[in-house]
Amino acid sequence: MKEEHELVALANAKMPYGKYSGKYLIHIPEPYLVWYKNKGFPAGKLGKQLELVLEIKINGLENLIYPLIGK
Repeated sequence: MKEEHELVALANAKMPYGKYSGKYLIHIPEPYLVWYKNKGFPAGKLGKQLELVLEIKINGLENLIYPLIGK
């Protein structure tokens, strides 16, 4: 189940730099993610994860991710 593995990876991904360095991506505030979207998400895996976290937050689905932290 590749999708399940990817969700667990997303839930446990942390911001590697900046204002929210060390924070789980899912804990980054939505306004910061919107700012990043307008600025342009970084290239690669991190950018895709940040974009997905924003979509999760916009749709109010964070509670599906929280239980996966630490797994």
